[in-house]
Amino acid sequence: MRIAITGSHGLIGSALAVALQARGDRVVRLVRDASGGAGDVAWDPAGGHIDAGGLEGVDAVIHLAGESLVSRWTAEQKKKIRESRLLGTRVLADALAGLHARPRVMIGASAVGYYGDRGDEVLTEASGPGTGFLAELCREWEAAASPVRAAGIRLAHPRFGIVLAGQGGVLAKMAPVFRLGAGGPLGHGRQYLPWIALDDVVGAILFAVDRSDLDGPINVVAPKPVTNREFTSALGRALGRPALIPVPAAALRALFGEMADEALLTSERVEPARLAGAGYVFRLPDLDAALRHALAPA
Repeated sequence: MRIAITGSHGLIGSALAVALQARGDRVVRLVRDASGGAGDVAWDPAGGHIDAGGLEGVDAVIHLAGESLVSRWTAEQKKKIRESRLLGTRVLADALAGLHARPRVMIGASAVGYYGDRGDEVLTEASGPGTGFLAELCREWEAAASPVRAAGIRLAHPRFGIVLAGQGGVLAKMAPVFRLGAGGPLGHGRQYLPWIALDDVVGAILFAVDRSDLDGPINVVAPKPVTNREFTSALGRALGRPALIPVPAAALRALFGEMADEALLTSERVEPARLAGAGYVFRLPDLDAALRHALAPA
């Protein structure tokens, strides 16, 4: 197939592009400067511009682009996070809806932040949205792609948990601290932390592209929910270091601002009900094995 990707140089996008090419698909990258690669499509999400003609006849579009959430959330940073997702999604969705030869499917990224802080409540795709900045952002983010569905294109929203990969993301920031023996639970540690191995993120996206019966929200998380305390203990085991020193909530708030309460101290007991129901087979469903795999030398 001919598959277009935004965010193709990010953590997920770069791994996905390799997997697509390995199975024989042709990758079309949406980039701000299309002069460097044959077949690339130019777009400027903030400016509202896209070379829609370059997308004529693509079979699928995978939209991953957006400002990183792993940062200190100031008012200005939150604005960047929000605009990078909403503006890009609207520009892309409008362009796809206006094509003569439209894709069969758009996979538009979202996040488990949709559910908000829900304690021990089991959350599936049928669960309603939560409250807070991330929950509101995810609702708007998914809604921004609605012109695609109105145009008759299948639309799926993978709601990603925390992606485990040694070369980037949250794990790359946590591992050095744990290697020094200074890691431990965040806050009280009882909050549920939805995680997913990068291999299964890629696998779930490919599964959603290929399965014509999958649309709407899809929780892309591992099938075995764990608490933050369980996660940090497993990370300590994977690195052969103790993980006993709790990081106080106040310290997290001082470092990350509002992100601490919205993303690090929240409890989201999310389960992958639709993936499991559709028969997706997880490659790394066990946390210890997933961490060893992610942290193994390249």
